[in-house]
Amino acid sequence: MREEAELVFTAAPRGNRSYWVISVKRLLRKKLGLACLSIILLMYGAGILSPLVTPYDYNDQNLAEAKQGPSFGHPFGTDRLGRDILTRIIYGLRTTVIITVITLITGSLVLGISMGLVAGYFGKIYDTIIMRVGEVTSAFPEIFLVLIFIATIKPPITDWVRGIEDTLGIDIVKLGVADYLVLSLALAIFSWFGMARLVRGQVLQARENQYVEAARAIGVTSPSILFRHVLPNIMGPIIVLVSAGLAGVAGSEVFLSFLGIGVQPPTPSLGLMIFENASISVLRTNPHLLLFPVGTLTLLLFTFNLLGDAVNDAFNPRAR
Repeated sequence: MREEAELVFTAAPRGNRSYWVISVKRLLRKKLGLACLSIILLMYGAGILSPLVTPYDYNDQNLAEAKQGPSFGHPFGTDRLGRDILTRIIYGLRTTVIITVITLITGSLVLGISMGLVAGYFGKIYDTIIMRVGEVTSAFPEIFLVLIFIATIKPPITDWVRGIEDTLGIDIVKLGVADYLVLSLALAIFSWFGMARLVRGQVLQARENQYVEAARAIGVTSPSILFRHVLPNIMGPIIVLVSAGLAGVAGSEVFLSFLGIGVQPPTPSLGLMIFENASISVLRTNPHLLLFPVGTLTLLLFTFNLLGDAVNDAFNPRAR
């Protein structure tokens, strides 16, 4: 019996590797998906390297050039204070990158996957507690919970960051660290349940497979079974959900900044730029103040959605 279990156990990863090879090849054949991925990497790469790729600082002001239209020196024009709009859009993309990555890593990936693995594999009381807590939080509109959470924890976190700032002598608050931390924490806390529910469903199926039974038979520990054997075999649906959720997280950050409770001035944000210029008078007299931030946001969310469709077609076995 032990020899048969070891045979099944050692043979299991081969199918997993062939699945990844097939999925990646399918994705590489989708030209539209690769084009969207290239655009996203270009925009996010510019945001990450913003101090190196922008000719101005995001807060450089020149009132003599206020509200200028697009020109050679300012391709997207300038705002009310004479700041370069292209530079502020690129720094706004940096804000989106930071919050999206932190939220996904801490919320959907770490918290969501861990809770889903525990609930699906161990079941019983663990499954009941995790699922009921998630259902309670998801029963309320997420935006209202995020608003309450941010309004509650932002003042003490800001004071804590200012204390660190006074100790180190570095302008941390000006860099937007407190805003990044509060937004990422709020979005992560209320965005884990969808991932946990998906992972739980996949684990309920995977734990009945022969390679899991073989691993148990030869004495492999539960954490090792979960993270070395179960998790790699359910990564396809997780990748699909993460790719589809990128647009949602980016949109949430922009929306919260638009409402005035997200990133605060002078730290640039696409939502803040749209909020400051969202009026008919601006659209009539200085349309570049609104059209370029809106166009950048539209392109970002549109490419995310198209990329999510391409990843779903490539990694979803039912779409083959």
